[in-house]
Amino acid sequence: MSSVDSLDSLMTQLRALADQAQGVKVPDKSATGPDDFANTLKSMVGSVNNQQSQANALQSDFSNGDKSVSLSQVMVASQKADLSFQTMLQVRNKLVSAYQDIMNIQA
Repeated sequence: MSSVDSLDSLMTQLRALADQAQGVKVPDKSATGPDDFANTLKSMVGSVNNQQSQANALQSDFSNGDKSVSLSQVMVASQKADLSFQTMLQVRNKLVSAYQDIMNIQA
């Protein structure tokens, strides 16, 4: 599962939770429970970690003079890892915001 698919699944689950908090009945297609949500987050964090590890390995190989690694490969891998991390950071911010909104709902 790619990080984009994970993010789409996560956003679908967040929308469903927000609709439930507002009292809107929406059929839940993707989320079957908290375990799926946790697994999606875990998968997303793992994917970001793998991209950062690959970028670091390419940087090390390039620094050590490996002729099979070009500067452009290093830069692309670094930018992909940074973009993935920034996306994950924004998802975290949205999750925190959604959690705070749900906690502020008065019954």
